[in-house]
Amino acid sequence: MEQFKSLLEQLQAFELLEDLIPCGKELNDLKISFEDTLLEAERLNQIEVIEAKEKGMSLEPTDFGEVKNSFLSVYRRLYDQRKKQIVLKETLEKENLKLKRALLDDLKKIIESEENIGAAFQAYKGIHETWKKVGDIPRGFRDAVQKEYSRLIEIFFYTMRIYREIKTHDYKKNLHNKQLVLHKLQQLRNEEEDVKSVEQQLRILQDQWEEIGPVQNEDWEAVKAKYWEVVRQIYDKINVHYEVQRESYEKNIEAKKALVRDMEALCSEANELTTQKALETCQEKVKLLQEQYKKIGVGTRKENNLVWQQFRAALDRFFDIKKAKFKEHRAMLSERIEAKNKLIAQAQELKESPGKEAKNSIIQLQKEWKSIGNTGKVEGKLWAKFRGACDAFFSAVDAENAQAEMAMEDNLVLKRGIIEKLLLIGSQDKTLGMTELRALSAEFYAIGRVPKIEKDKVLKQYKEALDQAYKALNLNQKEREHWNYKQKVEEIMNSPDCAKQIQRERTDLRKNIERLEQEINRMETNLAFFARSKGADGLRQEVAVKVGNLQEQISNLKQRLKILPNE
Repeated sequence: MEQFKSLLEQLQAFELLEDLIPCGKELNDLKISFEDTLLEAERLNQIEVIEAKEKGMSLEPTDFGEVKNSFLSVYRRLYDQRKKQIVLKETLEKENLKLKRALLDDLKKIIESEENIGAAFQAYKGIHETWKKVGDIPRGFRDAVQKEYSRLIEIFFYTMRIYREIKTHDYKKNLHNKQLVLHKLQQLRNEEEDVKSVEQQLRILQDQWEEIGPVQNEDWEAVKAKYWEVVRQIYDKINVHYEVQRESYEKNIEAKKALVRDMEALCSEANELTTQKALETCQEKVKLLQEQYKKIGVGTRKENNLVWQQFRAALDRFFDIKKAKFKEHRAMLSERIEAKNKLIAQAQELKESPGKEAKNSIIQLQKEWKSIGNTGKVEGKLWAKFRGACDAFFSAVDAENAQAEMAMEDNLVLKRGIIEKLLLIGSQDKTLGMTELRALSAEFYAIGRVPKIEKDKVLKQYKEALDQAYKALNLNQKEREHWNYKQKVEEIMNSPDCAKQIQRERTDLRKNIERLEQEINRMETNLAFFARSKGADGLRQEVAVKVGNLQEQISNLKQRLKILPNE
């Protein structure tokens, strides 16, 4: 999973970039690396699942859906963002092309119709400033548009006779500046840099060239020829690069298509294989093809995606074949295991029926056992059961105890289920809520015993769930005490000595009632002695309050007596 995390972090780093257009190859390489890593992880997981099944164990396949969705979500977002940027760039370049063509038309009109040199020069300056501000145009039109612009500027300057207004010093300065640009272009031609960087620098230098004013007529043809010679050489270099790149892409695609054919051949080969060992050998060849595929460079995006889908489809087909073969193998083993289990059951029955007839039957079973064939890794275990009839050695007591333990485990599950229902009781009608509580409580105590080690724990959880239900139903303190006492009685009724405990509870309640009644009598008797003394009214009120509290306690105790079952 660390590898998936690293690839996702690398992909997420591109979200910080404003311009994704130059990042197409990097994004595609990351996607391919992720898909290769995912495919390898799935393959290894399939192997683990198969090996686990062959060992008689159960291993659930790993779900890579979340990892895949996380990566592809970011990738699609970046892909869509880059696509929008490309569309926007292309749209802007087309608009820029229209604008530059309009500027060329305006420049032609000035050359053809404007007679006022000052006005013409002012108009030219406006066109030139606008030209500089216009961004890139489609690559296929750059050279032609730029040449036309240069041609018209040349015509403009000479037609308008602006050279008359430019001093010799300015001509020399312009010539010097153009020679500097020419020198930079020559350096750019000889440097081994990234082609995109070369294209960008070329556009900048061409803009600088056009911004420089005119030179002496006798110097112009020579410097212009050198300029366009170098520019053409740089464009040739750029075109060669893209041609080499195109050939490399085609070569990579052909190499990948060859691997697709090899992969499809392995699928056909796998279809004819009959043993697991042969399938494993074939899978090693598949793994080798995967490694070779990873080492091959990319092609054009469309073809690269198409050939990858074909290769991935062939991979999926191979693993489907292997899975089907494995399923057939397992089915054969299952039939043999089932047949031998039947023989084991018959042998166990015959073990309790000694005699010559039983002996002959056992011998016949042994012959049948040999004729069934091997059952794989469980053969030794089945043979041990067959020979010893191990299950016969388990006593009836052990079986009964095992059943009792299972019953208590079932009871524990049921009680935990009731606790979960109690925890789900929310704010609702109190009457309905209490009805539900009584039903759940009765159901809880009607369930039998649970394992001793879990008894106290599950009872504590039950009481905690009741407290939570009380709060949800907004029961007052008196209602809670009443309900808790009913719960206590239900606990007593489920104890082994419930009759004895109920009698003790009844006796304690009656004693407490009697004690409280005696306390009331004592207070009323004492009050009679002070009835006519000074300040007796305040004392009388205080005693009345205490007597009221004691009477309420007596009432509660009598209610509890009613809850207890009849004697």
